[in-house]
Order: sequence, then structure tokens, then C-alpha cells
Amino acid sequence: MKKVTILSLHLGYGGIEKCVVNLANLLCNTYDVEIISTYKLGDVPAFNIDKKVKVKYLYTKYKPNREEWKNSIKKLNIIKFLKESYKSIMVLINRKQKTIEAIKNSQSDIIISTRLLFNKWLGEYGNKKIYKIAWEHNHPHNDIEYSKKLINSCKKINKLVLVSNSINNYYKKLMKDNNIKCKTVFIPNMIEDVPLKISKQNNNRFVAVGRFTKEKGFTDLIDIFKKFTEKYPKCDWNLDLVGDGPEKNKIIDRIYEYQLTDRIKTHGFLNKEEVYKIMNQDNVYLMTSYTESFGIVLIEAMVNALPSISFTSAEGANDLIINDNNGYLIKDRDQDKFIDKMYLLASNKKLRQTLGKNAREFSLNYTSDKIKVKWLKLLKRKD
Repeated sequence: MKKVTILSLHLGYGGIEKCVVNLANLLCNTYDVEIISTYKLGDVPAFNIDKKVKVKYLYTKYKPNREEWKNSIKKLNIIKFLKESYKSIMVLINRKQKTIEAIKNSQSDIIISTRLLFNKWLGEYGNKKIYKIAWEHNHPHNDIEYSKKLINSCKKINKLVLVSNSINNYYKKLMKDNNIKCKTVFIPNMIEDVPLKISKQNNNRFVAVGRFTKEKGFTDLIDIFKKFTEKYPKCDWNLDLVGDGPEKNKIIDRIYEYQLTDRIKTHGFLNKEEVYKIMNQDNVYLMTSYTESFGIVLIEAMVNALPSISFTSAEGANDLIINDNNGYLIKDRDQDKFIDKMYLLASNKKLRQTLGKNAREFSLNYTSDKIKVKWLKLLKRKD
């Protein structure tokens, strides 16, 4: 059995980390699969990993401390700043040394990199016999500097996997224009399973799921929901928020400030089964992200028969949502138009059911069995 190693920054909460675990679980019956995680953030990974998958942590002494470092600056705490700066330097030095050492010593047949930095180190230090694959989850969103860094990191990589067709076309052209031989491949992210129980559209609830970070736009969503309640006071819909992250306190403070604690419920981080239970009780999925390369939560909402509303700034949503078919895309982050679509769906159960049915059918293109075929085809080809 051939061995596959997946390089991951950590195995905590996050979209990339969830994709890493999903892929490892998907491949472990066909390959000897190992995840090499740079950091160990908690006692156990955030997502369930198959027992057949081996997990190796490279660095346990220090953890990434960006937020602590920023706070020391904000509070003008010089001693704390110096301590956190020292930790940050040690983290970066050890990350590079230990990752390169792991790549040099690897006996794997295939190594999959999940970060730009890892791509470069894999290309430079990986054995020539290793089949080297880079896996990019971020949308370039016209960042030429980042795009050039990415393709340059792939000069000694065999294949670059992109999670959306539009991103694939973008990097395919960029590789060709810069005479870089690395071939691009489009393989979307997947849903792990298809639930038998789906939303019956009976409970008058919106839902949003994700990491509570600035780019996910959850504070904007609170603003939007407040305006929705003011514009349509007789529409007694509520909002479920599922997630955790650095903006958690800011989000909760805004809910209290707007006196919406009886209309908005925060659930914290939940596993997939618990998220599906929430979605089974909800009716419409809302996405207010500023950027989104794929949007796996949209597919998870769709497989639960929820129509979705998203801003087009969440680039990945543009490949998944079809206007008037399985949801709505709102241009220019126009909050008023977003709110009007919320009301359109909230006030029309039959429309929700029709769009939800279409969403469910669309989501079946992203089941694990279909995505597995694409990955196995890629891993068997080394041309």
C-alpha cells in the first residue's frame, strides 16, 4: 500500500483543517495515510479522524500567538510585547526547521501540501521520487502579489489542486504565462455524507455557520438582521449562529447592543452532526463573507435542503448558488437587497421548498464518493 502524507499547519477549527481531515478519512482505505501537523493546538483534533490515519505533531512547545502579540501592542505592555515577540520568532524558526526536516526524512510516495510555504519547502527538499501536490484553498481575489507567490512556490511541484473551477482557470493561465510546468487540477471540496432527514421549512429560522473572523462578515450579518427586524416587524423569524473565533465577543456584544438576544441564538462550535441537527430546524442559509474560496458550509446547507442567500464577494458562492434556482446572489454587498431576499423567502414557504429541493439535488454533485474518484485519479497519475 502506497503512503500519502498531508502537511497541515494545525488540526484545530478551520475550513482548511476540516478539508485535510476529510481527505485523510477519504483516502485511508486505499492508501497508508499520515497527517503531519506543525502545531498541536489542543488535546484532540477539532474534527474526527479515522483511526487508520496516523497523526504526527512537529512542534508542541509554542503555539501561534498572533492575537496575543497584537493585544500586547494595543495595551502598550512592553514586557508582554517582548515575551510574545520572542515566542513568535521561535515559532517561525521551529516551524521552518521541523517542517523541512520532516519533508527530507519522508518515506512517502505522495506528499500533499496545504500551505504556500509548505509548497516551496516540499519542492526544494522533497525527494525527487515523491509525487508532490499543492492544494490551494484561498481565492486570489485579484491579489497579484499573492498569486505570483503561489505559482512560484509550485515551480518544483507536480500538480496544483484548486477547489473551484474559476480559480483553476485563473491559475492555469498564470502558470502558462509564466512558463511554469506545474499542472492545475480542479477538485472541489466535499460533503462527508448525505443526511436522510432534511429541513421541512416549518420553523421560521435563518442560520449561518463559520469561524468568527472579520472576513466572514458576521458583524455585518448582525447589522443586516437588525435592519430586517425593523423593516419587517411582523416577520417573526429568528437567527441561529454556529461557530467560534476571535470576533466572538464582538459579535455577542453587538447582539446585546441591538437588544436581539431573544431573536439571535449563538451555539458555539458544533461538530457536523450537531450542525446538521440545527440546519434540520432552520429554513434559509445566510452568507455574508467578504471572501470565500469554496464555501463548504453552503453545500452542507444545500444537502439539508436549505436555499441560500450570499453576497457575490464570497467568490466561492458564485460557483454554487444559481439565482432563482437554489438561492440568491447579491452584488456589491447591497444590504437592502439582501434583506429583501430574506423577506421573499421568509414569506413564501412554497418558494423555500422549491429552492431547497433544487439545492439538495445540486449538492449531490459534491458527495464523498464522487470527489474520491477525482482524487484517486489524480494520485494514480504522475505524468
